Amino acid sequence: MTDLKNSLPGEDLVVKGLQDLSKGIFSIESLLILIGAPRLRRLGVSISPKKNLPPSPEHALYARLQGENAKSAHSRYNSLIRRLVSFERALERIKKK
Repeated sequence: MTDLKNSLPGEDLVVKGLQDLSKGIFSIESLLILIGAPRLRRLGVSISPKKNLPPSPEHALYARLQGENAKSAHSRYNSLIRRLVSFERALERIKKK
């Protein structure tokens, strides 16, 4: 799925997250992918690995953001989730065509 070229909103996060996950790196972007994994898989996005994953990617992402800057963690978390949802919705529209 790293061959996305549609310039969808949030596509940069998704591409980086998929790349990081394929390398076993749990970055902010890859944790975001894990949060959206069920919906992304339904949309045809291949997500790997499927084992040795954090039990709660939501908590892992928030903890990572809090570690970087506790004051902005909540707003950054919400912003990232909104970008993920925007990507998912845009991809759904493309898939329906």
